[in-house]
Amino acid sequence: MDKVINGEITFMNNFLENIDKQIESNKGKNIFLDQPGLLHFIRETVEAISKLDQLSPEQQRVLIDYAADKAHEEFCRVNQYYSFGAESKKALRDVYADLLASIQQKDQSVDAISENHYKKLKSWLQEYNAFGGKLYENAGPYIEPVACSEYSAALQLGILAIDPRSLMQPVLDVGCGKEGNLVKFLEKQGIEVFGIDRFSFEATNLFTGDWLEFDFGRSKWGTIISNLGFSNHFNHHHLREDGNYIAYAKAYMDILHGLKPGGSFYYAPDLPFIEKYLDTTRFTLKKQEVNQYDFKSTVIKRLG
Repeated sequence: MDKVINGEITFMNNFLENIDKQIESNKGKNIFLDQPGLLHFIRETVEAISKLDQLSPEQQRVLIDYAADKAHEEFCRVNQYYSFGAESKKALRDVYADLLASIQQKDQSVDAISENHYKKLKSWLQEYNAFGGKLYENAGPYIEPVACSEYSAALQLGILAIDPRSLMQPVLDVGCGKEGNLVKFLEKQGIEVFGIDRFSFEATNLFTGDWLEFDFGRSKWGTIISNLGFSNHFNHHHLREDGNYIAYAKAYMDILHGLKPGGSFYYAPDLPFIEKYLDTTRFTLKKQEVNQYDFKSTVIKRLG
């Protein structure tokens, strides 16, 4: 029995590893560029296709979810300003479910299946992040990722002018990054701290999610922090013609309402276009220059 189970695990892992290789093969390629053969199934994928019928329905669902999650991570790596909510993620999963169905129908060549799949991926990305098409349609076959750095805890605390000893708990880092550097640092200081980002995490205090859909609660957090994260994206959407600035404005208010009385929201860069509407009977606002940077950091404190 153990041999059978181990064999099934190995068989499934081979499919998952193949997905990783396929994603890696297409890494950095411009999906908006109509160049025949640029995006294609690698040899391992073609070989795996012939074995898909050996998977159970449950294994097929796992495969679809895994492929969709990996594709989502890759799109986020290419451009940190791509925004994906529950609806777009479901639609992405449907793209991969359609791919599996096309393979099982066996009425098309592998090349035709591959071509149709990437056309669907392109249409999906165009629908939910139309600015990407405008940005990359005239670019070359390979595109450089939009910079998205994992900043050290010390740098973040310096930019935001935070003394960890003064933080009201619990603390939430919005856009904590894949490594959760600030969360880990504060945790070592004995602080009750959590983080949220769109990556997959194993740590129980790091949440996988979209900050536009996250439930910040009411009067729940002593401190909310976001360094070059939420406000950076809010500003980006504010300046874009097709930006989702209304959803960001709502999330901004949700964050403020999520603060406990006396709690604070630290972020950079500052957001003067919305900060001017702050209710000064409920919140105080303080800004400061950040050395060597062309933006300011902001701390908003909820009054008791």
